[in-house]
Amino acid sequence: MSRLTVFRDDTPGTPLLRTEEAAVIAGELAAIGVRFERWDSPVDLSPDDSPELILEAYRPHLDRLMGDLGAGTADVIKLNRATPDLAAIRHKFLSEHTHTEDEVRFFVHGQGSFILHVGDRVYDAHCTQGDLIAVPNGIKHWFDAGEAPFVTALRVFTDTSGWVAHYTGDTLSERFPAA
Repeated sequence: MSRLTVFRDDTPGTPLLRTEEAAVIAGELAAIGVRFERWDSPVDLSPDDSPELILEAYRPHLDRLMGDLGAGTADVIKLNRATPDLAAIRHKFLSEHTHTEDEVRFFVHGQGSFILHVGDRVYDAHCTQGDLIAVPNGIKHWFDAGEAPFVTALRVFTDTSGWVAHYTGDTLSERFPAA
């Protein structure tokens, strides 16, 4: 189930808001410029399906989304216990960073949390299968799918070079593990 938990950035143990209502999640995130949608997709895929099959199955949705965003490319990321160098990959996602383009993800399978640091607030957007999230460029954030991740997501990029992080050096992410 999708969930949003909001904290002050100086009180990690005290949520200001915790909700699983998609409309409330979308509204709260929209207030900080983040797009959140639940997609009712007729696509039924196995977690074992190839990235090529997943991209083809979602092509109509991707074409529309990429047109909306002016995006140039899309790919599939899969994280699970069998992912080579999983600890190193997880570590680079766990450090607070920004991007020079929007970070757009659609969760095909599994779950993970985009944790956003905006002003004096931390927004933990826990996304699950069927969720679309678009984090605008420049928003400080990190991502956590857990120590034993299970996630397959479509990634959409404007810059065809793909995922490039600009780390802030702030250790806030260490005080705010995924809720």
